Amino acid sequence: MTGPKSTIVVIPARLASTRLPDKPLADIAGEPMIVHVWRRAMEAGCGPVVVACAEDAIADAVIAAGGDAVLTDPDHPSGSDRIFEALERHDPDWRYDTVINLQGDLPTLEPAAVRAVLEPLADPAVDIATLVARISEPDERTNPNVVKAALAMAPDARTGRALYFSRATIPWSDDPDAALYHHIGIYAYRRDALARFVALPPGHLERRERLEQLRALENGMVIAAACVDTVPLGVDTPADLERARQILSAN
Repeated sequence: MTGPKSTIVVIPARLASTRLPDKPLADIAGEPMIVHVWRRAMEAGCGPVVVACAEDAIADAVIAAGGDAVLTDPDHPSGSDRIFEALERHDPDWRYDTVINLQGDLPTLEPAAVRAVLEPLADPAVDIATLVARISEPDERTNPNVVKAALAMAPDARTGRALYFSRATIPWSDDPDAALYHHIGIYAYRRDALARFVALPPGHLERRERLEQLRALENGMVIAAACVDTVPLGVDTPADLERARQILSAN
């Protein structure tokens, strides 16, 4: 197993959202949010970009902007299941050996971050790659809505193996300035690792922490992370949406 040879980016998107209904179609600077995310992914230049849609309305918006969309089962329990179905339908011959799972609510994402998630896959032992950023805001260190990653990584390194993810403050230290890492939910899977992952049942720790990536660790899969400088803005609330509108309207 070596580094990625051919990569595809798949963006899962569905209209159902408890905090921000119809989120993918929310207007930002004259375009639906999902179109902004698709453009960012295209600008990254990692490979073709496909939006895995739960509803026709999302597919229509993407196609109208010139993108590719695949309709998927609206009842998938997770984005990983949705991208797997879309990938199997779009690429049944496995032309792509690596897939980037890019969240559909990151309209201000820097394309460089999309490219960075591939870096840990240069290690042939890594099954799944993801991103982290060093926590700089004191309140994030104890906020359960901020997922933390415990990494086997020196403070000055840029990549490291993930040992655990938690909503708790990990790892412990008596040094209040010790590095803590904010997990960013962007993933790059080796194609066979994704197939294995979605076939696994939810794990005990996954259910307890409500963190899907723990299923992989519980089953012996290797996750490694690349460290980037900033956490991208995820749009989950009306306030987040307004902030994204301000950022993109200014550009």
